[in-house]
Amino acid sequence: MADVKREIERKYETTGDARLPDLTRVAGVAAVDHRGAIELDAVYYDTEDLRLAAAGITLRRRTGGADAGWHLKFPVASGIRDEIGAPLSDTLPPDLAGLVRSRVRDTALVPVVRLRSTRDVHVLNGPDGEPLAELGVDEVRAQRLHGGNRATAWTEIEVELADDGDPAFLDAVERRLRKAGIRPSASHSKLARALAETSPKKKTPPKKPSAKKKTPPKKPSAKMEASPEKRQREPGPPPRTAGDHVLAYVREQITDIVALDPAVRRGLPDSVHRMRVATRRLRSTFRTYRKVLDRTVTDPVGTELKWLAAELGVDRDQEVLDARLRTRLDALPRTLVLGPVRARLRIWSTARRSGSRRRTVAVLDGARHLALLETLHALLADPPLLPAAAGPPGKALTRAAHKNHERLAARIARALEHPPGPDRDLALHDARKAAKRARYAAEAARPALGKPARKSAKRLKAVQSVLGDHQDSVVARDALRTLAVQAHAAGESSFTWGLLHGQEEATAAARERELPGVWAKACKAEIRSASGG
Repeated sequence: MADVKREIERKYETTGDARLPDLTRVAGVAAVDHRGAIELDAVYYDTEDLRLAAAGITLRRRTGGADAGWHLKFPVASGIRDEIGAPLSDTLPPDLAGLVRSRVRDTALVPVVRLRSTRDVHVLNGPDGEPLAELGVDEVRAQRLHGGNRATAWTEIEVELADDGDPAFLDAVERRLRKAGIRPSASHSKLARALAETSPKKKTPPKKPSAKKKTPPKKPSAKMEASPEKRQREPGPPPRTAGDHVLAYVREQITDIVALDPAVRRGLPDSVHRMRVATRRLRSTFRTYRKVLDRTVTDPVGTELKWLAAELGVDRDQEVLDARLRTRLDALPRTLVLGPVRARLRIWSTARRSGSRRRTVAVLDGARHLALLETLHALLADPPLLPAAAGPPGKALTRAAHKNHERLAARIARALEHPPGPDRDLALHDARKAAKRARYAAEAARPALGKPARKSAKRLKAVQSVLGDHQDSVVARDALRTLAVQAHAAGESSFTWGLLHGQEEATAAARERELPGVWAKACKAEIRSASGG
């Protein structure tokens, strides 16, 4: 993977007679090292319809300065981005291409903007001489390379926090700049400003004269005046119909799948789990709302989502199991850890996870995943809505939630009819799947049904948690039996493995005792009626 840096910076406008103030008066600044001016030349790449810009992502090839090369930036929070760099080359490095693949898919990346900047660099140093931040006064010249040939120019101040610096320091710098009449920039990046200011303006044909009394034209709204790039990022009208609400939830899951693809490739914490959950939520929504979405379209998509979730689960399931067994082992007194237990667990885990990350990235690079992304994009562009989608949301969403609740009730009752053992374990696992589906149905209905849906989703999450811990215990016991057999065959003591197996049995029994009470609370919160129908 290319180099990654957490970029924390703020941008400011320079207007009127504002001048850069004495920065040594900023708390913590002992000296300002004026490094002089450098010339930067960057070409920004995107699809013709600016998909990266719409997501706040920037991809550029820059020459000049100490960090010449390719830079890909992902937004993290306001003023915070992860910058992934790669050495300068004529073509986009494969690692960076993979990180934008979920958004661009097979669409070509083209040069969209060229930014040439003269940067006057000032380094703010602390008492020990260590840099606290770098302040650059940038004279920017922007030229549109695609979709017109317009140009614009401006001057801005950029303050970037030093590595491992305290973000509160930027507040102190901002206070000093504000006193000098320098205000925060209205644009979050140079690219966003360049696109907005060089966006082709549509010509409005002149109106024919009318004999009617003329009224002054209405002032365009901010949304009307916004650039196409900005309008693309703005949400649409609030959902009104059942179809609107279901599609809003579908769009949320698809957005997560697309956004988490690069996070999984980068190995970010919990990214695999979150992406897997998004695929499950989406597949569950297709199955739950078959009266709203045409299943002849969504069923094949659901099959592909099931495949993707299974592929993502290869590494995730082992990760969860490893963490569970290590936690159990760490909680034992040393006197009860007999033999090379930790070493055996480590070797066993490494063998099972070997190559799993490479396999996950290979799946994301594969043609099947790319085809799924194209299908999801097409589904949002032309939703397969059925006539019931045009109706009010209350009745349709309540009916779907109730149906899922009944399915869950039947599976829990069936599971509890079995005596403790493998048959009950399997039935409780089936109940867990139904609990997830019921919870996701309640989540999708929450914007339309309000508090009842929120309460139901919360109670169903508790049921899912109990059933999930029970299933994790089943999986852990199976692994512990395997480890005990391996230890015995190697002439090691299997005492500790048997002890952990007993603890897992006790956990499963406790969850089975807990289930009826948690389920009773979920039944009280069942969505039974909707006032907004």
